[in-house]
Amino acid sequence: MSENSVRYSKLIKDEAMRLGFMACGIAKAGFLEEEAPRLAAWLNQDMHGTMGYMENHFDKRLDPRLLVDGAKSVISLSLNYFPKERQDTDAPKISKYAYGMDYHTVIKDKLFELLNFISETIGEVSGRAFVDSAPVLDRAWAKRAGIGWIGKNSNLISKKSGSFFFLAELIVDLELAYDQPFDTDHCGTCTKCIDDCPTDAILTPYVIDAKKCISYLTIELKEEIPTTFNDKMDNWMFGCDICQDVCPWNRFSVPHTEPAFQPNESLLNMKKEDWQDITEEVFKGIFKNSAVKRTKFKGLVRNIDFLKNKPHY
Repeated sequence: MSENSVRYSKLIKDEAMRLGFMACGIAKAGFLEEEAPRLAAWLNQDMHGTMGYMENHFDKRLDPRLLVDGAKSVISLSLNYFPKERQDTDAPKISKYAYGMDYHTVIKDKLFELLNFISETIGEVSGRAFVDSAPVLDRAWAKRAGIGWIGKNSNLISKKSGSFFFLAELIVDLELAYDQPFDTDHCGTCTKCIDDCPTDAILTPYVIDAKKCISYLTIELKEEIPTTFNDKMDNWMFGCDICQDVCPWNRFSVPHTEPAFQPNESLLNMKKEDWQDITEEVFKGIFKNSAVKRTKFKGLVRNIDFLKNKPHY
């Protein structure tokens, strides 16, 4: 490891903190040997449901050097989204990550700033920014970069801050000082995430059947939600936070300080009746720059209508 690698790594991490990231770790770019058979088995058992895109670019998902020519380092970053305020308790629920502006836009802007900083401070560096919309195994790289471990609910967990954060990467052709992988699993004997999942989506520790996951059912699934999930949605209309809410490590979560993630006041003030009568105009107003736009108005209404089968409606 050269002195320059150590110096460059410190510069990058300091700038990442200045940009508002929660953590920054660096791993050597290479083939993900452990993840390859797991990903293949998960796909072969059709646990990805209608997410056909998960089958694409299998090799690229496992080797970042196929995404960036000459890639030497994967810079993993996390960004807190844990909110201070919450929705009305009786209203259909939206996952906390979607309270504010679409995270793809917010994080991409920060990543480009960081990439520009690297080029201006260190020299011409070739690299690409990734925010979960490309074939990159975010959690695997964050684990390799020492940010945390992958919990039984398949989320990356940090001892310092729980799991309510986004993950993103810069893959660059610059040799840096690499962090120690996070090899210790601190879930222990706890099974709260497995026990509390109302749809039994966590088949065994670390293995999720997406077809049973409420987040998949309310966001990814474009057809009708199967009636087998009647009375099992726990009032979620977009995403689901149950396996994170019950995780003991999230007692260390603290509210974020990112202005772009501040929730729309209209979202917080919407009552159960308001959601049941929502119009497309209101939908567009509340979710103008939100990740919720992914379901489109029709999809959100489908989800709300499905919840009406619940006894408390």
